[in-house]
Amino acid sequence: MAQTRRHFLQQVGITGGAGVLYSTMSALGLTGLAETAAFAAPTRADLNGRPRKHVVILGAGIAGLTSAYELLKAGYQVTLLEARKRPGGRNWTVRGGASETDLAGVTQRARFSPGQYMNAGPARIPQHHVTLDYCRELGVAIEPFINQNADAYLYREGTTALSNKPIRHRTAKADVYGYVSELLAKATDQGALDSYLTVSDKQALIGFLTSFGSIANKDGGFKYTGSGRRGYTVEPGAGTESGTTESPYALSDVFASGVGSYFSFEFGWDQAMMMFQPVGGMDRIPYAFERAIGGEKIRYGAEVLGLRNTSSGVEVTYTTGGRPRVLSADFAICSLPPQIAAKIPSNLPTPIVDALKYARPTNAGKIGIEYGRRWWEEDLRIYGGITNSTLDTGNTWYPSTGFHGRRGTVIGYYNTGTNANLYGALTPAGRLERAVAQGTKIHGEVYGREIEASFSVNWATAKHSEGAWVGWPSQTDGTYQRLLDPTGNVYFAGDHLSHAIAWQHGAMTSARATVTALHHRVVTSR
Repeated sequence: MAQTRRHFLQQVGITGGAGVLYSTMSALGLTGLAETAAFAAPTRADLNGRPRKHVVILGAGIAGLTSAYELLKAGYQVTLLEARKRPGGRNWTVRGGASETDLAGVTQRARFSPGQYMNAGPARIPQHHVTLDYCRELGVAIEPFINQNADAYLYREGTTALSNKPIRHRTAKADVYGYVSELLAKATDQGALDSYLTVSDKQALIGFLTSFGSIANKDGGFKYTGSGRRGYTVEPGAGTESGTTESPYALSDVFASGVGSYFSFEFGWDQAMMMFQPVGGMDRIPYAFERAIGGEKIRYGAEVLGLRNTSSGVEVTYTTGGRPRVLSADFAICSLPPQIAAKIPSNLPTPIVDALKYARPTNAGKIGIEYGRRWWEEDLRIYGGITNSTLDTGNTWYPSTGFHGRRGTVIGYYNTGTNANLYGALTPAGRLERAVAQGTKIHGEVYGREIEASFSVNWATAKHSEGAWVGWPSQTDGTYQRLLDPTGNVYFAGDHLSHAIAWQHGAMTSARATVTALHHRVVTSR
C-alpha cells in the first residue's frame, strides 16, 4: 500500500501542482515540519587561556558580518575588509541621494523621497530563517511582508481565452482548485483509485476535496460551479444585497491558460506566508551588525588584491585610497562571491580555485518606481503582495508598508536570467520605459502616471557582486565540498556554501558552520 500511495501522490502532484499535493498529503496526515539545527556560539571560556587569534574576514556582507559577530563573542581579534563604502554586500537598500556606478560605467543617482526606498537585494524573510533570530538579538524591528495577496493579479501572455488579461489571484485559484477537486473527487468516487486508496482514504480525500475546491455532490456527481471565493461583480451589502458572482471560467480555458502554474510558489518552504521585513529597509540588519561589531573593525573601500597562506597564518594584500597595504593574521575567512574570489591572486591550490570557478552566477534585476499616488490601493484595492506574469517583468511587488500614505514605491520588475539580462542591457531610462509599457498591460494607463523617481539594479554589472547569487552544476560531485573545509589557514563562507542559496539565512548558517570549525581547531590545538 505504501508504494501505490506514493504513486497516487505523484499523480496528484503532476495534475494539480505542489499546492494540491501538499493539501492532499495533509488530508491523509502525511506532512511534517523540520527544524533548523541548533547552534552554540563560541565563548571566551572555550579558549581556556589560549592566545587570542586574529581573523581577517574578506567581505562585510551578511556571511562576513555574521562570522565577525560570532567570533567576537569568544574574544577573537577581527578585521573585516570591505570594498564597498557600506556593510551588507548584496543586502542593499537604495534611498534618496544614493549614487552608484556599475561595471558598465553607468551611474545612477536615486531621487526617492524621504521615507521611500527599494530593497535592491534581499527583501523578505521567512519565519523559520535564523535571520529573524539575529533581528531579535540585534534589536532590528520587523514588520509583515505581504508575500501573497488574493487581490493581486496573475497575467499570462498567449492565445488562450484567458490570455493577455489580468486575473485576480483569488479568482484563478478558486477555479483551478475547484476543477482539480471536481476531477479528483469524480475519479475517487467512481473507483478509479481503488488500487491506490483504502476505503477510509477515499472518504477522507473526498471530504477534503469538497471543502478544498468548494464542490458539491449533485445528482450523484461532483461539480464545481463557482462561489464567492472567486470574488464578486456586486459585493454582498446591506439589506437584501446578497452579492453577485460570475460563473467560473470554462475548465479547458483555465488549464490551457496556465494560471495555476504560480500557486505552488506560496507553498514553497522559503516562500510560504507569513514573511517579514525590517522596518525601514533590509539594510537595517547589516547596520545593526556594524554597531554590534564596532565600525572601527571594518575597513571600507578596501579591495582585496591578494591572499596567501603563510607558515604562521595568512597574508592579505588590499588597497584603500589607491595605496596597497598588507595585513597579516592567524586565519582568513573569505566570504566574497566565489566568482570574484577565484580571480584574486593567491597561493591557493588549483583544485580550490577551480572549485570557486565552478559556481555559476545568476543575474537578477529590479526597478523601484516611486509614485506620487498609491493608485494600487485607491483604484485597485491591492494592499501589498505580488502580481506574477509571464511578461519579461516577471513579478511586480506592491509595498507592504506606508498604507494610505501619499506616496509609495512599487518594485516594477523583479526578474532573473534572460529577462534580467534584457533589462540590464538598457539604460536606466530605457529600463523604466520598458517596465512601464509592460506594467500598463496589467494595470492600465495609471501605471505610467505620477512617477516621481526610479532606480534600477542589474546585479550582473554590480561592482563587487557580479551576480545576484550563484548556482552549482552539482553540490554532490565533490567539487563544491572542497570549499567546506579550510585550505591551510583560509576558510570560506557564504550563502553559496549552503542549501539556502540567495537567502541571508544561507549566509548566516554557512558563517556559523565556518566559525564553529575554526573555533574547534583553535581550542583543540596545542
